[in-house]
Amino acid sequence: MKVKKDKVKFITLGCSKNTVDSEFIIAQLKSGDIEFTENENEAENVIINTCGFIESAKQESIDTILRAVDMKSRGLLKNVYVAGCLSDRYKEELGKEIPDVDMYFGATDKLNTITGILNELGVDYKKNLVGERSLTSPSHFAYLKISEGCDNPCSFCAIPIMRGRHKSKPLQEILSEAQKLVSKGVKEIVVIGQDTTYWGLDLENERKRNLSCVLAELSKINGLEWIRLMYAYPSRYPEDLINTFNENEKICRYLDIPVQHIADNVLKSMRRGITKKSLINLLSKLRAEIPGIAIRTTLIVGYPDETESDFIELADFVAEFNFDRLGVFTYSHEEDTVAAKIPDRIPLKEKINRQKTILEIQRELSAKNNRKLIGSIQKVLVDRKENDYYIGRSYRDAPEIDQEIQINSAGIETGEFVDVKIFDSEDFDLFAEAVK
Repeated sequence: MKVKKDKVKFITLGCSKNTVDSEFIIAQLKSGDIEFTENENEAENVIINTCGFIESAKQESIDTILRAVDMKSRGLLKNVYVAGCLSDRYKEELGKEIPDVDMYFGATDKLNTITGILNELGVDYKKNLVGERSLTSPSHFAYLKISEGCDNPCSFCAIPIMRGRHKSKPLQEILSEAQKLVSKGVKEIVVIGQDTTYWGLDLENERKRNLSCVLAELSKINGLEWIRLMYAYPSRYPEDLINTFNENEKICRYLDIPVQHIADNVLKSMRRGITKKSLINLLSKLRAEIPGIAIRTTLIVGYPDETESDFIELADFVAEFNFDRLGVFTYSHEEDTVAAKIPDRIPLKEKINRQKTILEIQRELSAKNNRKLIGSIQKVLVDRKENDYYIGRSYRDAPEIDQEIQINSAGIETGEFVDVKIFDSEDFDLFAEAVK
C-alpha cells in the first residue's frame, strides 16, 4: 500500500534556464508519486526556485518567499523550501532574515540540491531518470540548456558568481535529451545557455567552438521542426554559424544576441570584449548573409559610465539598425561585480526615462515592421487557445518573450503548424486567418 504524500506547488522564477532546472527536479519527484498542483489552496508544500540576476528579480523572489511563509504561519502550508540562484548566493543571509523557511538549497542544477529536495519529500534520487524532464511549458516546445555557467568577464553580471565557470554539456547528452523531448511531442527546441556560442571550448579534445555541430546534429532528429538559438554572445562570434543557418532549414532564421550597448567607452567599461565598429559589422553581416533573419537583442541603460551623449548614441543606433525584437533593462548594482565599485551616478528616474525612450523608438519600429506584413502568408506554430481565437508565433518570435499572432479561425489545433494570412496589425501583435 502506497503512503499518501502531500501535494506540492512548484514555483519557478526568472529565466528559461531556471525552468529547465525545475523540470528535471519535477521529473524526479513525480517518480516518487508526488502529486503537483497549481492551486496554492490545495498544496501542503511549496518549492520556490528563485532568481538573483538583477535587483527586480531578487525582490520578486523575496516577495514570493515572504508570501509563502505568511501562508505557512496561517496554517495554509506545512513546508516552504527555497532553492535557486538567490538561495545559492545568499543562503546564510536569507536564513537569518526569513528563518521560517524549512530548508534553503543552492542552485537547482546542482545534484546536492536535487537530492536534498527529494529527501525532504521522501523520494529517492533515481539515476535512470537523469536527462528526464517533466515539461512545464506547452508540450510542443521546450528549452534545451546546452551549458551551465559563464566565463565572460562582463562587469555588471553576477552570473559567474552564482553559476560558476562555463561548463558545456556533452554533445551526446544534448542529443539524448532532445530525442526524449521530441518523443514527447516537442516540435520546437529553444537552445539556451548563459553563452551558447561558447559551447565546446571547455570540452576535452575540442580546439575550437563548434556550436554549429550541435545545431547540425539537432537538425537530424526526426519530428523536430524548429530549432531556435538564444543567448549568442557577440564577442568572438563563430561566423561558421552563418553557413549553419543557411544549410539547415530546421534552424529558425532568428538569433538572440545581447549587445547591451553601442558606445565604445561603455562597452569597454562593461568589459564586453567588442567595439562599436565590430558590433555593427557583425550585425550587418548576419542580416546580409542570412536572408530574412530576425535579430533580437537586449540593452542596459543607466550604466554608471553611460554619459548623456552615450545614451543618445545608443538611441540613434536602435533607430537606425531596426532590431526585430528588443528588450531594455535599467542598470542596478550587483554585489561583488566589477561595476559595483563604480559610483552609481545616474538617478533611477533618469534610468527609467532612458528605458522609456528606447522602448518608444522600438514601439514605432515594430508598428512599422508589422504593417509591412499585412497581406503576407506566415507559417505559425499555434501555442494556445484564448476564448474564440488561437495564439501562435512565426519563426521571428521566441515563446514567452516576443510578439504573437492572433488567429481568428476555427478547426485548427494547439501545438500544430498552420499557414495564416495577416490581415491587421498593432504595435506588437499581428492578426490573421488560417489559409484554407
